[in-house]
Amino acid sequence: MLKIAVFGTGHLGKFHLNNWKEIDNIELIGFYDPNDKAAKTIAEKYNIPRYTNPEELMALCDAADIVAPTTVHFQLCEMAVRMGKHVFVEKPMCNSMEEAAELVKLVKEANIKFQVGHVERFNPAFLAVQDLQLNPMFIEVHRLSQFNPRGTEVSVILDLMIHDIDIILSIVKSDVKNVYANGVAVMTDTPDIANVRIEFDNGCVANLTSSRISMKKMRKIRLFQRDAYIGIDFLEKKAEIIKMKTASDNDAFTFDIETGHGTKTISISNPEVNEVNAIKMELEHFRDAILHNKPVPVSEVDGMRAMDVAHQILQKIQRSTAV
Repeated sequence: MLKIAVFGTGHLGKFHLNNWKEIDNIELIGFYDPNDKAAKTIAEKYNIPRYTNPEELMALCDAADIVAPTTVHFQLCEMAVRMGKHVFVEKPMCNSMEEAAELVKLVKEANIKFQVGHVERFNPAFLAVQDLQLNPMFIEVHRLSQFNPRGTEVSVILDLMIHDIDIILSIVKSDVKNVYANGVAVMTDTPDIANVRIEFDNGCVANLTSSRISMKKMRKIRLFQRDAYIGIDFLEKKAEIIKMKTASDNDAFTFDIETGHGTKTISISNPEVNEVNAIKMELEHFRDAILHNKPVPVSEVDGMRAMDVAHQILQKIQRSTAV
């Protein structure tokens, strides 16, 4: 039985608590949250002990689930790793690249499992296209959200866009060549809306727009590659594939178009999207990585790569606004 401790029981922390309660082969031994009023409610609702000293709770667990504000991620992660505990930490894994590099070093030395909570990797719409040969040369992303004060201690880049940065880095098997970015702080002291262009060594280009001050919500990514278009709607949990017809496309809707090279048959299909609980799935993968000594799906190195691109974007925005 794996002993789990949760650090941070705010909005997202409650989702984690609910899901841990439903996961087999784990024992939820307690939680840490410095907010006395909120902690009292959590202790009563979930019937688990509250600890006021994070080090005391850390000593009792096998694995730490860190869902606290980003500003304290490094402090809690460092404590856990130095004590030999496995770690699940929400994105972004910490505040700075120096902290990220230190965590990667500590994790390697400690030989523990360390997973970063990039939950969109487990979005059912994204899972539905995993069997496809994804090799995009152009990517367009829109992640728009209505304003919510929660999460505004970091910029829209580290709050929202980092989801898509991680997805893109997991798809494009090439190094980043150039980053161009513009952003504006509207409601907070950090960028609330940003547009970014990422160029890769293999020629792929990704255009990303993220906003937390929009009138409507949108979470879409469009992949364009040789003879195919793949659309993924993370919000509506839908996927669409438009490509040149092959023998296996008998169930797809097809139509012909005339080109300079003759008639081409186009197929349109919607892969089956199985309803899954993305948070529960990522936590189950973390559990399995520990119990069965398997690789985690999103490692500390993956987390640092996403942070590296995000911080390059922030630096570009800072330079453009300083002019």
